[in-house]
Amino acid sequence: MREKVNRSGTRDERSVAPLSRFSVRYWSERLIEGGMATSALLTVIVTLLIVLVLGRETWRFFRDEEVTIWQFLTGTRWAPLAGGTRYFGIWPLVCGTFVVTVVAMAIALPLGMVTAIYLSEYAPQKLRALLKPTLELLAGIPTVVYGFFALTAITPFLKLFVPGLGVYNALSAGIAVGILCLPTVTSLSEDALRAVPNSLREAAYGLGGTRFDVSVKVVVPAAVSGIVSAFLLAMARAVGETMIVALAAGSMPQLSLDPRQEMQTMTGFMVQMALGDVNNFGVEYLSMYAVAAALFLLTLSLTLCGGWVRRRYREEYQ
Repeated sequence: MREKVNRSGTRDERSVAPLSRFSVRYWSERLIEGGMATSALLTVIVTLLIVLVLGRETWRFFRDEEVTIWQFLTGTRWAPLAGGTRYFGIWPLVCGTFVVTVVAMAIALPLGMVTAIYLSEYAPQKLRALLKPTLELLAGIPTVVYGFFALTAITPFLKLFVPGLGVYNALSAGIAVGILCLPTVTSLSEDALRAVPNSLREAAYGLGGTRFDVSVKVVVPAAVSGIVSAFLLAMARAVGETMIVALAAGSMPQLSLDPRQEMQTMTGFMVQMALGDVNNFGVEYLSMYAVAAALFLLTLSLTLCGGWVRRRYREEYQ
């Protein structure tokens, strides 16, 4: 397929010569187009199936008169496996997830942002080509390794400075999750910074700005949409992290904001239920789907918020 270019440098769609239906190139392009459309449709179907399964099993959980939506959303105690009265208030799990995420973001966001600014504005080309792939290797390490690293290295180190720190705690789990999210913040933020046109940098230098002034006052504000998207993506990764919190944070759901204590996150509870120690048709097992639905809505809200911020600030700076 040949396309003509007009004098303005743009493609003229009316001048595209149609391919013959009997040519090999025509059918190869149709095959490629059909494969890409099938892949896109497959992702939509998988997403819809996930939503369908979560919705159906969550409805079965609330269909039982033992649990109501109001009790699930407002309760402050979570004890689905208790021998007597069982409690299904999700806020202790939400609190544990929140504490681990805050600790992780306190590690990943500032370190990732500073590293991204250095790689984009200060590091030489050869050093950048070496450091960025090395940093991205952290994202390829299995999360279970981070969990054991938190238990065997981070927690013993923190005990030297934090009194009363137990073996399982949200602080060490949050630090390990922050290390896991660091490559995400650094890589995406660095890509956003390098996408800023050089004309903005040259104009700032022409006005007498230093490299620090150009980096912080010109480049970072111009790339704020991509940076915020990186932050929200890393936050969603921290909220949905499973193996690190299951190994290092513990399995005691409690309504507390003290990161030194043992806590259980939403994903940690789902791991506990998936071990197969409870009846697959009981309300205890179905509570896993209700927690999964709440986690799905939480991550979806973060994704939508990131899209809104990206669209708003991209329109402002373009």
